[in-house]
Amino acid sequence: MASDQSDHERVAQATQAAASSTPPLPIPVNAYLAPGAFVVVAPLPAVTPEDVTVLLRRGSLRITARLRSAGPRDYVLREWSYGGYERDVEVPEGFGGGVESSLTNGQLVVRVLRGPFVHDIAARPHPLTS
Repeated sequence: MASDQSDHERVAQATQAAASSTPPLPIPVNAYLAPGAFVVVAPLPAVTPEDVTVLLRRGSLRITARLRSAGPRDYVLREWSYGGYERDVEVPEGFGGGVESSLTNGQLVVRVLRGPFVHDIAARPHPLTS
């Protein structure tokens, strides 16, 4: 059991070091207007709803996700990395009445509701259940 704790501590330390020394990765998004909402869809692999923060401000939407794990590994091939993530998206005029978001299967969907902006909203996405 002591070896498990040691491995856990090494992963935690490597994750903390990676998060503090690596800038967040940009998130590609698709955005479209739907009836009653401005919708933003983004891939977020290897994160959970607890890792993600959605922040609606006047005229903008910020999506961030913390780095979940960066255990020490000796890669033979490394073509991609994951987390942390960050993206700002301009919100069209007339949207800002609220925000709804969900994260499932590595895909974040954020709906910025039609209506006047009232105040900043920070939220975590909800996992979709079937």
